[in-house]
Amino acid sequence: MVATYAVSQHHLLRNVSDVYANSYDTDYEVPPEEMPDSTKGRAFFVATIVIGVVLIAIILVCGVGNFLFIVTLACYRKLHNLTNLLIANLAVSDFLVAVVCCPFLVDYYVVKRLSWDHGLVLCASINYLRTVSLHVSTNALLAIAVDRYMAIVHPLRPRMNYQTARCLIVGVWIVPMLISIPSAYFASETMYSHVASKTKIFCAQIYPVDHRMFYRTYFLFILLVEFVGPVVVMAACYTQISRELWLKGLPGFQTEQVRGRLRRRRRTVVVLIGILAAYVLCWAPYYGFALVRDFHPTLISRSRNFLVVFYVVECIAMGNGIINTFCFVSVKNSTAKHLKKVALLHFRSAYGLSRNKSEMEVRTSSLQVTEEPDCLRLKERKHTVGLTAKY
Repeated sequence: MVATYAVSQHHLLRNVSDVYANSYDTDYEVPPEEMPDSTKGRAFFVATIVIGVVLIAIILVCGVGNFLFIVTLACYRKLHNLTNLLIANLAVSDFLVAVVCCPFLVDYYVVKRLSWDHGLVLCASINYLRTVSLHVSTNALLAIAVDRYMAIVHPLRPRMNYQTARCLIVGVWIVPMLISIPSAYFASETMYSHVASKTKIFCAQIYPVDHRMFYRTYFLFILLVEFVGPVVVMAACYTQISRELWLKGLPGFQTEQVRGRLRRRRRTVVVLIGILAAYVLCWAPYYGFALVRDFHPTLISRSRNFLVVFYVVECIAMGNGIINTFCFVSVKNSTAKHLKKVALLHFRSAYGLSRNKSEMEVRTSSLQVTEEPDCLRLKERKHTVGLTAKY
């Protein structure tokens, strides 16, 4: 989720080794000399600190939490259902972003203060991986909503078999990989400077002016296919599910087992609805900001706090991964209970092994000490019995 710009073709810089221009012609309908320096001031400093804290929180929460979640699913076969497998795909995508992308983003946003020095290949790779992760998360949430809808609203219809589920999971990854190719192809490094003595390298998706129609069409396509459409479908699914679980009465006599299953389903649906609401609240500002930036650039190009607003939008959007991790690890399908078992087994294997060895040594040594007297007693008893029989 790096800022995207449209620049003239003759100022598009593809390699760091090329001769950089100190400025480039943006498609913001404002002369470059009139664009204010957004990297100065207390607001930008505070925004830099905030985004640094958010990135570190993502590394710790999403990295560790999703790793433990994936390990727990791998260890317990009773958790291997379709819903958990779809959640695992979302966890894998968030884990990759936390481990691979976030350390580079901390260096880019916080340490170097918007200066990229890791090369064009990594610039394109980080852009691509973050875009793929976003779309994988969206598709996984959509598949989970449809799966819950079919299981609750249409319980008599046959469930998805193994082959269909595998094709669905493959599609959750293949589609984002294909539609995210432009984010890697148009990723570029551009040198810019507001102060002649200090120049920085800007890593972003930069579209030439003659590709402006392509980019706007592509952005609207992504907005419709990977945000508006999935949100509408998920909202419709959860609306029908809520009617089925809360407004319709169960036929026949309700046993305690039936009521318990109904409570578990309601709790799961409440968690999923909360995740959907968090997804909309976190990503709607980003898509709205991108829409204004790319279709009405003059509304923000003259603002001194342009980068501050972008940082705030970036923090809100990336915070969605933290929310998902907390929800899935702590609530969904008793994963926390199995996670405690994994931690307990690890603790026992790490610290209980030496204790068991010492206990075995004590037992063995005590057995060796008592064996000899017992044997002597047994021999003496046999000898006494033999003498008695003799006499």
